[in-house]
Amino acid sequence: MTTQAIQATVSNAMMGKIFTKTATDDVWDGNTLTDSLSTQQIGILMPRTTVNRVQLQYAAGACAWRIQNSANLTFQRFGFGVEDGLACFASSAIPAYSINPNDILTVYPLPVADPLTTNALAWIQTTKGVELFEAKAVPDATATELKTVVNEQTLGDSMFNSTLQSIHIQCEDGATLDSVEIIDNSGGTVLTLYGGVRGDTAGAMSLTYNLKADGLGVAIGKGYSMKITTTSAA
Repeated sequence: MTTQAIQATVSNAMMGKIFTKTATDDVWDGNTLTDSLSTQQIGILMPRTTVNRVQLQYAAGACAWRIQNSANLTFQRFGFGVEDGLACFASSAIPAYSINPNDILTVYPLPVADPLTTNALAWIQTTKGVELFEAKAVPDATATELKTVVNEQTLGDSMFNSTLQSIHIQCEDGATLDSVEIIDNSGGTVLTLYGGVRGDTAGAMSLTYNLKADGLGVAIGKGYSMKITTTSAA
């Protein structure tokens, strides 16, 4: 497996700490960031500290992060990083959160895919909760299904009988998200959204997201799927 250097600052208006890790691509397990000075986990180092900003940088590809309670495994906050050197303070704000002593900061990076293909990550939030989805090595101009990172479930399997609230998608550096589609169990298209490019690219819409769609209200049924169509940077 490949690895890449990850750095993150977790802060509020008065203080902040740097967390780092040489993280293994394509896994959550073992990718817990620790303080650059003390090597302590975030919950041990910053218990009961209220934070409102996470700036996370990766080397190349794409990267998701989460603040997770290690005792009950719930996600407290989550998001995406940016390529090293493209940090933006203004866009790194998160809803204010008081760090729990059991919390850990973990990452899920993906490398750059082969030419004419794209790696992509998606945080999908419904009334059931939030889950990280992915599609790896998506061929250009080919609708490809997103599945959960943990157990490769479809949208309908993972989020059945819930209401879709938001879709946040990050494609690898330089790639374009042409569209995302919600497909029902009969093959009909329920919803289509267009995305774009991100980062240091002409026409970029965000340093972090290829698509950030909030305020949705799609009822998810059994057999539903979510597909993305992309165009690679190369």
